Amino acid sequence: MLGAAVLSTVTACGAAPDDAAGPAGGGAKSATATSAADFGGMDALVEAAQKEGALHVIALPPDWANYGELIKAFETKYKIKVESENPDASSADEIAAVKSRKGQKRAPDVLDLGIAFARSGAAEGLFAPYRVEVWDKIPAAQKDEAGRWYNDYGGYVSIGCDARRIAHCPQTFADLLKPEYKGKVALNGNPTKSGSAFAGVYAAALANQGSFADIQPGIDFFGKLKQSGNFIPVESTPATVEKGETPISIDWDYLNAGYADQFKDKGVDWKVAVPTDGVYAQYYSQAVNKEAPHPAAARLWMEFLYSPEGQNLWLKGYARPVLLPAMTADGTVDKTFTAKLPQVPGTPSFPASAELDKAKATLAEKWDKAVS
Repeated sequence: MLGAAVLSTVTACGAAPDDAAGPAGGGAKSATATSAADFGGMDALVEAAQKEGALHVIALPPDWANYGELIKAFETKYKIKVESENPDASSADEIAAVKSRKGQKRAPDVLDLGIAFARSGAAEGLFAPYRVEVWDKIPAAQKDEAGRWYNDYGGYVSIGCDARRIAHCPQTFADLLKPEYKGKVALNGNPTKSGSAFAGVYAAALANQGSFADIQPGIDFFGKLKQSGNFIPVESTPATVEKGETPISIDWDYLNAGYADQFKDKGVDWKVAVPTDGVYAQYYSQAVNKEAPHPAAARLWMEFLYSPEGQNLWLKGYARPVLLPAMTADGTVDKTFTAKLPQVPGTPSFPASAELDKAKATLAEKWDKAVS
């Protein structure tokens, strides 16, 4: 999700012969269940998951869209230990871990992926089909018809800025080219590996006569930003924001809004702007590892994330849950949280699968050369 943290060292830790995954909880039945009904209902799913006793996750930073509180709430509610590893890993790292740890107890049970990575992982046959109980409430355009992945929470690409270090905070992508921002502009990772950085380049493309079918203008923009000295190859994180190392960060609006809260008492006046010249929104997707070592707990985690409790916890972290329209209609949404969301006019549109695949391939081929 975040940066391009390499998993080679942590994968090696799980390579010992005694680390092979064995049947736990519901065993083979859990591994093939495509709904809670296959367990005999939610109570039976909870029982099977509690027998497994653990859920292994990677790439879930506690300060990302309120993941810390989500994990604690799941542990408290179900008495299942969440083993969280390498929280700053990227979507590409998650896919790599699924492949390299196949058959091991340390394989990730579930994945939180940028949409392009969710689609490619499904195409490679890495995910188990599973439909949560609220499946029918998830918009058709936000889920894989076979149930291998479905969108969960999202937001808009935004520009975060430390107003105590920057005299005039940028409001648009065009602003970022100004000489006053030399050595100050960062992305949240490498766009060939990180969903948030990928979105940042896509938004820049839309701001520079590009389109969902043409991300090249976004790559060219960052090439120009690098040549001007404005773009710095430092992955923006909560630590770099707090220290002032990345005073301008192109990132999701929910992360930037969270920084504004997190650091307001630490000398950081973090302002958030959704650039009017490059409005780009996207969701992150959830998926169950086909070879999950804790298959029942993995499916229970999905049910929790899409419950009103889970969806409202995304909202609390300034992210927009995929079930927000349905929850607004049925009255289960927490209105105190929706009132705090950064306001963006208009209805967002999303790239098609083929456009995402093309954008991902173009970035893989041309990004490094553009910013080297």
